[in-house]
Amino acid sequence: MAKLKITQVRSTIKRQENQKRTMTALGLRKLHQTVIHNDTPQIRGMVRKVSHLLKVEEVK
Repeated sequence: MAKLKITQVRSTIKRQENQKRTMTALGLRKLHQTVIHNDTPQIRGMVRKVSHLLKVEEVK
């Protein structure tokens, strides 16, 4: 299964509460923190919701 490498590049300060919760659900708490998740529709939807705060790369 393909994987996504997700890195937080912008802060969640002064963001809507639902965006902060989405970042926490992705496992991101600090700037420049990176997590790897399976490429599923659920993760893609969460990434789309906060795409302006993230950098996303596909990992094979």
